[in-house]
Amino acid sequence: METGVSSDKGIGFAVLFSVVTLFAVAVMLAVDDQLTTAIGFAAAMVAACLAVAGTHIYG
Repeated sequence: METGVSSDKGIGFAVLFSVVTLFAVAVMLAVDDQLTTAIGFAAAMVAACLAVAGTHIYG
C-alpha cells in the first residue's frame, strides 16, 4: 500500500513538452533554411527527452 500524496505532474510535463516537440517539428518542416531546420530538430529532441524525463521523475 502506497502512503503519500499522488501527483499528476509527470503527465502534465509530458503533455507540455510533447506540445513543444510538435511545434518544433512544425517549424522544422515549414522552413527551408538548413540552420533553422537544425535548430528545430534540436529543440524537438530536447523537448522529447524532457517529456520522458518528467514522466520518470514525477511519475
